[in-house]
Amino acid sequence: MYTYYKKLSVNFHLWQPCNYKCGFCFAGFHDVRRSVLPTGHLTKGKAEDVVRHLAEYGFEKITFAGGEPTLCPWLGELISLAKNLGMVTMLVTNGSRLNEEVFNSFRPALDWVVLSIDSLLPETNRIGGRFQNKRCLPDAVYYLELINIIRAKGFKFKINTVVHRYNKNELLVDFVSQASPLRWKVFKVLGVTDQNYTSFKDFEISDDDFSIFLERNTNSVTKALLVPEDNDAMSGSYLMVDPAGRFFDNASGKHTYSEPIAAVGVERALEQTSFDYRKYKKRGAIYGW
Repeated sequence: MYTYYKKLSVNFHLWQPCNYKCGFCFAGFHDVRRSVLPTGHLTKGKAEDVVRHLAEYGFEKITFAGGEPTLCPWLGELISLAKNLGMVTMLVTNGSRLNEEVFNSFRPALDWVVLSIDSLLPETNRIGGRFQNKRCLPDAVYYLELINIIRAKGFKFKINTVVHRYNKNELLVDFVSQASPLRWKVFKVLGVTDQNYTSFKDFEISDDDFSIFLERNTNSVTKALLVPEDNDAMSGSYLMVDPAGRFFDNASGKHTYSEPIAAVGVERALEQTSFDYRKYKKRGAIYGW
C-alpha cells in the first residue's frame, strides 16, 4: 500500500513535441515516442482521464509541462478540467506561443504561469537551443513584454532557470529583481541517460560553478525569491507523469516508468516509483500555491 501524503503536486508532461531544441533538456521523451507513443502525446480523452485520476487521488496542484505544452490544441480544456476538479493549475512554457489571445483562453482556470528563462543574451539562447528561429532570439525586452502581459492578466508568476556552461557567468539578478516573480527556481543542469546524456556533456558544470552563479545572482530582492536545486535535490523528489500517462522518476540516473495511470490507478502506479517525500519537502516543494 502506497502511503498517502498531503500537499502533493504533480508535473504532467503531456506533450512530447517541442518547438525549441534545448541541448540540455532532460525531458525530451524521445524514448517514449519511439517505444510506446508515436505521436508524442495522448488523445484528448485519455489525457483528461489522467487528470481525473490525479485529482481523485488528492493531488492539490498540477503543472502542465512538455516538450512545449502550448502546442497542445486542448491545453485550455485540460487546465479548466483540472481547475474544476479542485486543483491549483500551473503552466511551464518557453513563452514562444504566448500572446493576449492565448492568455485569455486560459483564464480564469490557470493560476500560475512559469517562464523558462536561462539567458537574456540572444547568442547564449542560440547556443543552448532556446529559440524558435534565428530571426527571433529571446532577450530581456522579449521576456519583459511577456511578463507585463502575465501581470496584467492577473496570473501568479514564476521563473525557471537552468544553469549550464554557457550561462553560468551571466548576471540575471537585476532582471529578476525587475521581473519580480513570486519564485525563481534555479536548477543545475542535469544529465539523464536516454534523454540528454550525449548533449549534456557540452553543457555540464561543476558544483562550484553552480554555487558561484547563485552567489553572483543573489541580492536583497532575489534572496527571498531564489529556490536553488542541485542534481541531488532534483533526483527522486518530483512526482512526474510522462506523455504516455505514466509516472516516471530519475532517481536511478535515467527515466523509470510505471504502468499507465489510467489502466492501473494512481496508487499502484505510485508504488512503482522511487519518489522520496522527505526530499520533496526539503527542496521547498510545499509553499503558498
